[in-house]
Amino acid sequence: MGVLSGVRIVEIAGIGPGPFCGMLLADLGAEVIVVERPGPAEIPTAGILRRGKRSVALDLKAPGAVDTVLELIDDADGLIEGMRPGAMERLGLGPEVCLARNPRLAYGRMTGWGQDGPLAQAAGHDNNYIALSGALHYAGAGDVPPVAPPTLVGDIGGGALYLALGLVSAILHARGGGKGQVVDAAIVDGSAHMMNLLLDLSATGLMREQRGMSMLDGPHWFNTYRCKDGRDITVGALETKFYKLLLEKLGLSGDRRFAVQHAAGQWPLQRSALAELFATRTRDEWCELLEGSDACFAPVLSPSEAARHPHMQARGAYRDDGGMLQASPAPRFSETPSVAGPIPAVGEHNGQGWKL
Repeated sequence: MGVLSGVRIVEIAGIGPGPFCGMLLADLGAEVIVVERPGPAEIPTAGILRRGKRSVALDLKAPGAVDTVLELIDDADGLIEGMRPGAMERLGLGPEVCLARNPRLAYGRMTGWGQDGPLAQAAGHDNNYIALSGALHYAGAGDVPPVAPPTLVGDIGGGALYLALGLVSAILHARGGGKGQVVDAAIVDGSAHMMNLLLDLSATGLMREQRGMSMLDGPHWFNTYRCKDGRDITVGALETKFYKLLLEKLGLSGDRRFAVQHAAGQWPLQRSALAELFATRTRDEWCELLEGSDACFAPVLSPSEAARHPHMQARGAYRDDGGMLQASPAPRFSETPSVAGPIPAVGEHNGQGWKL
């Protein structure tokens, strides 16, 4: 029994952040019914984002299909939809209709640009949204265009996780005697909100808008380096005591080039010197020297390598399900463990409603 046991969610199938939100809620114990199109998906997937859900296959434009969805909504706590603004209304499943039938419903809307604003009807994707919100700005050195890990900052961080928090918050509000409501989760909003830590540092002068000149995106002691074998490592020795330890481990304690930690004007030369040093050994050799110490070090691992790392194995962070690598549910609960459920076949639960 997960922490969200007893919470019921209807998910209108989509791509990216909406399904991820549904998977997260299902991992935490919510009952999630995904309403999806019959037949093959527009974008083929292995189905990880459908795990733990029940599948109802419906053509929402077919006679009676909308009535079936409304029957599911009657007994639901929340709804997830990720269509372009206005599309659900045209189907007859907009907030006014759904909240009239179920006044306690948390109606979750997932979009990139939001439900309103000049760009609300424009197409876009993860990188577009975080570019506009400012969240992409620091993702790269000053002399190259920024690049962010695909989907993680926008679709997932600024989108799915904010939608999940919004839904749970609205459900708690309704269960406490409040009304149901619409949750407008826009990736531009969420990824902008995620900037507040950096904006706080900016307000104190510790972060500058010029890339490569601030303490989290420019120093030699907070960077990524290529090793002799073409693999990469990271160091993040922000605090003075950790910086001193890093220099000691690298045999650089007496090197005057590194005596001053926070002189931004020297960072390019210091980065270059460390790059030359890290290129003299393989990633595994640097791991043997630095991993597990307070030098703030970690190798850059691929997902399959991460799954095999002793720390990640000890945490059970990844799991192999029939040869398919999946990340395990997170976060963890001491009394109500989360479970990654099976992946349903499309339409497997047609006609079953909420009956287990």
